[in-house]
Amino acid sequence: MSTADVVILGGGPGGYAAAIRASQLGLSVILIDEAQVGGTCLHRGCIPTKALLHAADVADTARTAAQFGVNVAFHGVDPEKLHDFKNTVVARLHKGLAGLIDTLGITVVNGRGRLTGPTTVEVGGTTITGESIVLATGSAPKLPGLIAPSDRVLTSDQALELETIPESAIILGGGVIGVEFASLWASFGTKVTIVEALPRLVPNEDAAISTYLERLFRRRRITAKTGARLTAVATDRGEVRVALESGEELSADVLLVAVGRSPRTGDLGLAEAGVALDRGFVVTDDAQRTSVPTVYAIGDIVGGLQLAHRAFQQGIFVAEQIAGRNPEPVADLGIPRVTYCNPEIASVGLTEEAARERYGDGVETVTYDLAGNGRSQILKASGAIKLVVDPAGTVAGVHMIGHGVSELIGEAQMLYNLGVKAEEAARFVHAHPTQNEALGEALMAVSGAPLHLHG
Repeated sequence: MSTADVVILGGGPGGYAAAIRASQLGLSVILIDEAQVGGTCLHRGCIPTKALLHAADVADTARTAAQFGVNVAFHGVDPEKLHDFKNTVVARLHKGLAGLIDTLGITVVNGRGRLTGPTTVEVGGTTITGESIVLATGSAPKLPGLIAPSDRVLTSDQALELETIPESAIILGGGVIGVEFASLWASFGTKVTIVEALPRLVPNEDAAISTYLERLFRRRRITAKTGARLTAVATDRGEVRVALESGEELSADVLLVAVGRSPRTGDLGLAEAGVALDRGFVVTDDAQRTSVPTVYAIGDIVGGLQLAHRAFQQGIFVAEQIAGRNPEPVADLGIPRVTYCNPEIASVGLTEEAARERYGDGVETVTYDLAGNGRSQILKASGAIKLVVDPAGTVAGVHMIGHGVSELIGEAQMLYNLGVKAEEAARFVHAHPTQNEALGEALMAVSGAPLHLHG
């Protein structure tokens, strides 16, 4: 029998963050994972997809280099070298993470853990005991019942390992995963059609951002069919065919199913141990504690935002609680949300619609088009920054779309999380020429003193 202060099921961002922080605070830790530490994020999600998206950005730059007076002959992409680049990045990060975990003296057990009691986990016939148990088993791609898997019907895991670039692709789902793959494939020369059941792409973002994205995707010749429901899928003669509720039929080389991710809570012994579930998700309180007081749950298995950095922060939060500290809970609205398509989307806080539902007619908004921003003109980048302010003048939401806006979300989340008034933030000095000036311009406009923004 092995024992530790903390036993963690799952070595993804939430699990390894909890393990590292708990170890730093002097607790003994056993980390259980059936694969390599790093989880989906490092091996099948965030890192490999963003590596390919960077390669896509390089391809776009090469293809359009003549606009900047640079003569480059673009000969397409090499799938084998793309995978080499992606895999090298993943391998280096995994090596660094594994080394850190080893240095901290965290015990790693390879295998599938199963909860057998409030303080016990079984792995391969061995019982491991912990004063506290942390569930961090993550999520897996959904595959709707009417869709049978095949070599032409892919999840995001499989799409990352394609040995060739498809000439055409249908993407089912216009959320984060769907638009990111649509963007990178289009940059590699694929003819892409997105099928989204809801009325707009990235439906969890502010409506104005969705509209902007759809317009810029049309310029990139990415077709988006919104409000469109799938009724049938068939694969034969070297293609996949899709029937829509409207009667329209589509065909392509591959179909990527990107309709979300399901929590990995099956066969973990949760119900038997008394851990309450709701539609497969673990139910927790504000302290991330489950219905069993010694068992915590973090990340994708508890519902809400399925983001690596959310799980990461929840892992730190839980470790500090177990160590006897009193950390602040992690609020979803204060967590930055980023979609790494081209153009990028970044947001934090309330959308305009949600703000009006909460505060009524006193909500004010201002949108600054990046066409008026000097750095954006240099980059030949389109986009916009939208600011939502509550009736008290406090920043209630920031929504951005454009080249590299993921790097601007840091200031935006500070404004939201610290409850800063727009008039006070308008006095911040933003370096020139940067795209960040657009956020400053929006803040000045909403406080009644715009410098360049009119109307």
